[in-house]
Amino acid sequence: MTATRLVHEVGQRAVEWLHTHRDGFRLEPDADPATGFLERFKPVGELALICKVLFREGVSGSRQAAMARALIDHAWRETLDGGRMLVRGQRIEPASPVPFEVYLPFKELGYSQPELEGAVRLNHRLGSWAALEVTPVRRLGLCAFERRFGLTPSADPAEALARTWLGRRPEPWTVEGHTAYAVTHTVFHLTDWGERPEGLPRDIAAYLAEWLPVWLDDWLDLGRWDLLGELLVVDACLPSPVLDERVWEGFAAAQLPDGSVPAASDQEPRGEAGEVFDQLYHPTLVAAFASVLATGRSLERLSAA
Repeated sequence: MTATRLVHEVGQRAVEWLHTHRDGFRLEPDADPATGFLERFKPVGELALICKVLFREGVSGSRQAAMARALIDHAWRETLDGGRMLVRGQRIEPASPVPFEVYLPFKELGYSQPELEGAVRLNHRLGSWAALEVTPVRRLGLCAFERRFGLTPSADPAEALARTWLGRRPEPWTVEGHTAYAVTHTVFHLTDWGERPEGLPRDIAAYLAEWLPVWLDDWLDLGRWDLLGELLVVDACLPSPVLDERVWEGFAAAQLPDGSVPAASDQEPRGEAGEVFDQLYHPTLVAAFASVLATGRSLERLSAA
């Protein structure tokens, strides 16, 4: 099997699993206030972002594209009740940017909820919106989302980047679990989830080109599939992707027979159906994300050759 075909099939199987288990993208309207109603929005927002990438890249087969469209329609109409659940979430926590973050990729895919848009524009004018205390990488992401929505970023994007771990480019051997996810998401926000690779500053791209192969090897050896998938996305965002066939073979081997991907080799999914879904959905979404970007870059190389 060629490397391009292997990479493509990882994404196909991941999308099939997500489509089959689409009811797992659920909200909990009666959630305990201490837990928070907005906690369950995160998976839905991530699904919308990845589906947008699938449509944008245009390397999916017709069946995969149809499943992705069915997924996003289901999430909008059934899970979010046509966006009304986002409005409800905004009313519960008026200063929270979560409904806005979830809504934006749906809006970019053609869905609309005018009431929520009005609330977002109103809240953006409040001091509480910019004063919200979040991690540096989250602030960078909010700046990118505001720009894409047509709002003035609530912080200087360059200053936000400078405060992130990757913006400071410290000792590369200090990259561990939480830090590694901050690294990957900084790249996602700078490149608009792979849409604008030129958004990655040259010094950061050079730093990643030097150390990413080492990190890929480390997380492959450790069997940390969720993080390895995100690093494969980072690779596809670089000016000269590595596209290491050995790493992709290891990642593909971790995919379960049903198409899902566990977070790690030592974390067997356990529990009720909903609990198992919660353990599998993110690494499986990441697998689809990494697959479609890497397939696109691989085909670009073939065309150039």
